Amino acid sequence: MQEDLRWLGLNWEGPLISQNARIDRYRVALQRLHAAGLVFPCTRSRRDVEGAASAPHEGDAEDGPLYPREFRPPPDAALPDLRDRRGVNWRFRVPDDMEIAFHDERCGEQRAVAGREFGDFLVWRKDDTPSYQLATVVDDAELGITEVVRGADLIKSTFRQVLLFRALDWTQPKFLHAPLRRDERGERLAKRHDALALRTLRAQGATPESIVRSFQTD
Repeated sequence: MQEDLRWLGLNWEGPLISQNARIDRYRVALQRLHAAGLVFPCTRSRRDVEGAASAPHEGDAEDGPLYPREFRPPPDAALPDLRDRRGVNWRFRVPDDMEIAFHDERCGEQRAVAGREFGDFLVWRKDDTPSYQLATVVDDAELGITEVVRGADLIKSTFRQVLLFRALDWTQPKFLHAPLRRDERGERLAKRHDALALRTLRAQGATPESIVRSFQTD
C-alpha cells in the first residue's frame, strides 16, 4: 500500500501509526462516553435488527438497517460496568430527530437527521475492539489531523463521527469526500466486487497522471 501511494504521488513524513498500539487510547474514549451515559450495551444480532419492522435501511444497502429505538434500554437505566466488555457490543445513543450538519470542502453543506437517516451505531465490538467510527475520531483528534480526505461513500459515517467529536469535546477536522472510481457499469471499484486494485491498473499501463485526472474530471 505504501509503495502504491508513493507511485501515485502521495508522500508523507513521520512514522506510520498502528491502531493495534493505540487500543488503550480508544478504551479511554469509551470510558468517557460511558461516564456521560452516551453509550449502551447491545446484545441484539444483525438478524434481530434486520427483522424489526421499524428498521429500514439507512439510506442505502451499504449502511445496513436503522437500529430500532425500541431496542434501546431506557435513558435512565443503569449501565453495566465496562470492565467486562467481551460478549456485548456498545452503541452510541444518537440524539433523536436532531439535525446534524457539516461543511464538506467539495460537496458543500451536508445535513442528516439523527434517528431517521442514521441510528445508534457501534463504538465497541463484542470481541473487545473499537469500531471504525470511534478509532477514527480518537486518532484524528489526538494526532492533530486537521483535514480528512476520503471517498464520497463515507459521508454518512462523517455524521456519526461529528457526534463523537462533540461528545468528546474535541475539535472536528475539515472534511473532503472525493468521488469514487467506477467501472463501465457505474459500480464503484471495491474489493467486494472483485474490482481492479491500484496495482492492477498500474500493471495494465495506467499512469499516476491518468488516475488523478479521472478524479478531476468527475
